[in-house]
Amino acid sequence: MSLVRVAAVDCGTNAVRLLVADVTADGRLIELVRLMRIVRLGEGVDRTGQFSPAALDRTFTAIDEYAGVLATHQPTRIRFVATSATRDASNRDAFVAGVRARLGVDPEVISGIEEAALSFSGALLGLPSGRAETPALVVDIGGGSTEFVIGVDAPEQSRSVDVGCVRMTERHLHGDPPTLEEVARARADIEAAVDSAKQVVPFERARSLVGLAGTVTTVAAMALDLPGYDASILHGRVISADQVRVATSRLLAMTRSERAALPYMHPGRVDVIAGGAMVLDAIVGAGGFASVVVSETDILDGIVYSLGR
Repeated sequence: MSLVRVAAVDCGTNAVRLLVADVTADGRLIELVRLMRIVRLGEGVDRTGQFSPAALDRTFTAIDEYAGVLATHQPTRIRFVATSATRDASNRDAFVAGVRARLGVDPEVISGIEEAALSFSGALLGLPSGRAETPALVVDIGGGSTEFVIGVDAPEQSRSVDVGCVRMTERHLHGDPPTLEEVARARADIEAAVDSAKQVVPFERARSLVGLAGTVTTVAAMALDLPGYDASILHGRVISADQVRVATSRLLAMTRSERAALPYMHPGRVDVIAGGAMVLDAIVGAGGFASVVVSETDILDGIVYSLGR
């Protein structure tokens, strides 16, 4: 069997993730390592316009760890993709230089449109056959932005908007739990952004909604009342609009300590999950979707597929 070993790094506003995989001649992916570290690179970027020294230190610590993993597995190709926070930061040169020094590759600061395309291919190629009806609307809810892309076998129309779990939390959701006024301001901000996406991406064409990233999988874990986070259970599951709405309301009503006690909650998502859930709930409502298909495969897988061609 002919194999190409490749590695993808996705550095977003909230997390930096690594996937090392072998790609077969017929395009199948054999996963070797998949890691995630919550580094909150985009902390404060919405307010200050730049990365903080502490955020850069956290991110470089994770990248140092990944450098060791890559040295062990020896991929022939590495692609490092940076998204929303890096697009917005005025001091991104320091970030680029730090990545180059540690991994020997330059991070690609990709556009929201390319981010959406990679998320689309990663999600649909990774889902079980027939799980998502096409045309599918794929939404990737990140820390600083949310990507929308619709298509059948390839992306047809896409839009990136600057609402995400970190950005909405930092901008609006300060109470513990958030006040009604804070929630109302966040909802207005999110709904305006989703409406702008609808002007470009025809939600009404979609026969299914596919949701990616930690917000969606955590909301699904709450909807299913899992005793712990289990990607094998979550991948490809379908949760209803009502389940999304109930989970969002529960998260907004909880204190930080109550959210932290949930058995499926990653510690790095405790502070920002309610803001992310609001984004998902708004998308479901705006499109009149009855349900959302949960995908554990996403932009990371899309980057790997792009390298294996």
